[in-house]
Amino acid sequence: MFKNLITYRIGEGWTADAAQLAEQLAKQAFLPCAPTQPLAVGWAPPRGIEHAPFVEVVDGHWLIKLKREQRLLPSSVVQERVDELCEHIEETTGRKPGKKAKKDLKEQAQHELLPRAFTKTSATQVWIAPAQRLLFVDAGSSSRADEVVTLLIQASPGLSLQLVQTAESPAAVMAAWLMDGVTPEGFQIERECELKGSDEHKPVVRYARHPLDIDEVRAHLTSGKMPTRLALSWRDRVAFTLTEGLAIKKISFLELAFEGRPEASGDEAFDADLALATGELGRLIPALIEGLGGEHDFAAGGPTATATPSGEPGRATPEPAHAEVGDDSAPW
Repeated sequence: MFKNLITYRIGEGWTADAAQLAEQLAKQAFLPCAPTQPLAVGWAPPRGIEHAPFVEVVDGHWLIKLKREQRLLPSSVVQERVDELCEHIEETTGRKPGKKAKKDLKEQAQHELLPRAFTKTSATQVWIAPAQRLLFVDAGSSSRADEVVTLLIQASPGLSLQLVQTAESPAAVMAAWLMDGVTPEGFQIERECELKGSDEHKPVVRYARHPLDIDEVRAHLTSGKMPTRLALSWRDRVAFTLTEGLAIKKISFLELAFEGRPEASGDEAFDADLALATGELGRLIPALIEGLGGEHDFAAGGPTATATPSGEPGRATPEPAHAEVGDDSAPW
């Protein structure tokens, strides 16, 4: 269901419900590219079925989808057409087009070629946990997440979003985990990581399918390299990669997570997949944030008391990098 997640805190002023948000998104619904339009972006039903709701609600969690269509026009093809036009002008007028004329010819070539260009369609899912006032964008890059967030704020007046940050730096905490091998309860270091130096050469060391509890890794850390990515698993249920920017990447659900999941197809399978993903990640993410010292409260200038998965208030001061967290067997 989700492959990557970037986490945002929803501002207190937003009070839209699912039906209201669906109406707002429908006003900016996706329409395919016109013949000379290079890019089309808009909201679409998450199920991918025409006339389905723009907001899907399962177990109190909302899912929305931004659809994107782009016409693929290679620069080499455009340049070839520009050269043809320049050659024609030179043959008919006896002079070569200047810099400004070539710029105009490039625009002309793009306009001519766009209707014949292939299109590429992609979609970005957004998971909203309204009770926790959290929003997650399933994007592999911050630029794509920024695009989605900007369009969502435009579509839903009153919505404000702040990237969630932790009281302790993810890179520093990951370094501590690698150095002493002690992680928060339920988390386990897997066999991939990336370490990057801070000197002028920016050296990078990557480990793939390799044990990380070795002296070589600790030597890199001692020399000043810091983790930028680290593969982890949680309670043998979810595998993922944590980045220095608190992005969660390469999410995969392990066999244990599927125990007890009923056989389903069609709409039932969609609902079951969404319930599974939000259920598992809804317990993992707060445990991960707690293991990184809690959520940073920008208004107060320090960490905020975060709700643990069991619903009890968390501590307002950062915990050590290897501190244990409370029981996360209950739903978020």
